[in-house]
Amino acid sequence: MAAPQAEPDRSSSDHYGLVFLLLIGAFLLSALVTHERARVFPLLLDAMVLVVLLRPSQLPGPRAGTAGRVLVAGVLASVVVTLVVTNRFVHSVVSLWLAGTLAFTIAVMLWRILIHHRVVTLQTIFGALSVYLLIGFLFAALFSALSQLQHDPLFANGRPANSATIQYFAFITMTTTGYGDFVAAGEPARSLAVLDALSGQIFLITLVARLVSMFGSRRDE
Repeated sequence: MAAPQAEPDRSSSDHYGLVFLLLIGAFLLSALVTHERARVFPLLLDAMVLVVLLRPSQLPGPRAGTAGRVLVAGVLASVVVTLVVTNRFVHSVVSLWLAGTLAFTIAVMLWRILIHHRVVTLQTIFGALSVYLLIGFLFAALFSALSQLQHDPLFANGRPANSATIQYFAFITMTTTGYGDFVAAGEPARSLAVLDALSGQIFLITLVARLVSMFGSRRDE
């Protein structure tokens, strides 16, 4: 009786190195611009990332493909809305839409990495690191939505809440750097900050570190 063949690795169509570079570019743009209208530039980069990631060949079925196209179209529409609308509630909806799109993208990437990457390659590592960055962007979008929805300041001591400072806070919270220069004010922001830190650390320890230790080997379990 012939031994069962190992499931083939189907990760060659993934371009996670490009995705990682685009995410780094989006991070740097968001850090350098503070005007709310300038948010369109990182949004455009986010849209490029989603176009790369949410191709039909990357998704687990036609329904997921349809959802991916709708979400990408929504992000592109968000670019226009950000340019022409100044209403705080509308901007909060844009941030929530972006957060939902990022959550969907994270789920798709994890599905690709865990199911299709049977051999841990450099693309696998780039994919895991890209998911880690996407988690930071996801919480930055949630903090941005919260700052637009609530009347109280997002940060204590009168610290400004713009796209650059919110992204900075989301990432230093996720990495548990905690310089103390920006502190969440109010229970909603504090609770979200705790989830941010937990999500980043759990993902870093359970998946990224595991994949790095298995670099070049086959995952048969």
